[in-house]
Amino acid sequence: MRGIDTQVRVTRRRVFSEVARLAYDSDNLKDDIEALPYKIVNYDESKHWENIYRERAIVRERIRLAMGLSLRPENVPVHLTQGLEESNISEKYYEPPLMQVIPSACNACPVNRYEVTNKCMGCVAHPCYEVCPKDAISMVRGKSYIDQEKCIKCGKCKAICPYDAISHQVRPCAAVCGVNAIKSDHMDRAVIDEELCVSCGQCMVSCPFGAIADKSQIFQLIRALQSGRKIIAQVAPAFVGQFGPDVTPAMLKTALKELGFADVYETAIGADMGCMEEAEHYVHEVATGELPFLLTSCCPSWSVMAKKFFPETIDNISNALTPMVATARKIKEEHPDASVVFIGPCASKKLEASRRTIRSDVDFVITFEELAGMFEAKEMILNQIQPLDEMEDATGAGRGYGVAGGVANAIENCIREYYPDVEVHIEHAESLAECKKMLMMAKAGKKNGCLIEGMACPGGCVAGAGTNIAISQANKEVAGFKKAAKQPVPSRE
Repeated sequence: MRGIDTQVRVTRRRVFSEVARLAYDSDNLKDDIEALPYKIVNYDESKHWENIYRERAIVRERIRLAMGLSLRPENVPVHLTQGLEESNISEKYYEPPLMQVIPSACNACPVNRYEVTNKCMGCVAHPCYEVCPKDAISMVRGKSYIDQEKCIKCGKCKAICPYDAISHQVRPCAAVCGVNAIKSDHMDRAVIDEELCVSCGQCMVSCPFGAIADKSQIFQLIRALQSGRKIIAQVAPAFVGQFGPDVTPAMLKTALKELGFADVYETAIGADMGCMEEAEHYVHEVATGELPFLLTSCCPSWSVMAKKFFPETIDNISNALTPMVATARKIKEEHPDASVVFIGPCASKKLEASRRTIRSDVDFVITFEELAGMFEAKEMILNQIQPLDEMEDATGAGRGYGVAGGVANAIENCIREYYPDVEVHIEHAESLAECKKMLMMAKAGKKNGCLIEGMACPGGCVAGAGTNIAISQANKEVAGFKKAAKQPVPSRE
């Protein structure tokens, strides 16, 4: 579903743009929030749910999350606008949990179930019956039937059926969760185990019902812009092409300034700093045998997963600042009076910015999807913007961080440039499931001497939960912007 404007994405975008309009224009916020579900769902018959009442109930919860508020409990009467005063401010960090399942939207999909479809031909050979180790398959009215009480979900019946008539049903959200954080409540609806979740957001973009959503700071950011605070934006390397094929980086930079941002930096500046530092780490620690392997640090979900599930690898995670944090610190060194907003593809950056162990210097985090809502609220047509100045901050190495393999490639190129005699061994994994396998092999000593890049999202940052375009198109856009950089790798001077 990535890159397709499904009704789930249309609704998400509509909620973001309407909440942004409230932040910009509302004189009576409580009343306007109460009216918003009726504005968004304003027809007599629901187009997507069985009735408008359920659709409005779901939209109400989406509005709360877009305002930075938590979902309301189902068993306690809580007003739609409860907690509004705490959110109607110009500075508010995210409060965990970031990812939440909207109960009224969850379809309670089968967790793990094999079912015979109407493609069953009722064949005489009946191989599904023959291979079932638990006698769970029988013939009912000439067709195969699976007794769910006996079935052990081994999948042998599906594998052998000559007509592909047996379907394996799994929850889409659970299927993409590499840390098994999707559980079930007493009504078989999905819930997220906060102790296991690493906030990558892949469950959110994989749910066909749009039942999972994250919190936003879009309202607070707009309030901060209106307050007159000096706010500088940094945009992640994956930003290229996210706002239309005709919108150049220079046009986006100008558009952001028209929104009220004092200046715009490439986060790839911090990526340049990071690849230089991690190149040094590899040469002086891994290549010398001091460390068995080095894990990159830029993807927060990858780092959190390593720390949660493989605590013995903590010392192998690079201590280089992430590109977001490194860029924020550079901005605040040059502009001590400024606040910083990170604009990127990633849901987990929202929690990285608010962590207490390492000062992030990032005041707000919004995604490309949320920024698009801000542009819509201001009715800005980006491909008609006249660009004022170019984005020329970073090298090709830092700009390449937006795609899977790009981080490791940047570090490798730096090592080859700075230390041509040092042999480099590179590994990378994308998706939490593959990252987990990689860490298991590293733990077992099978990746010694390697620089290992981990990306929670399959495809890298261009596949993050807050992106706007298809992954394949985003890859091309990032490659072109990387190629346009004046330098391939940062200078050591």
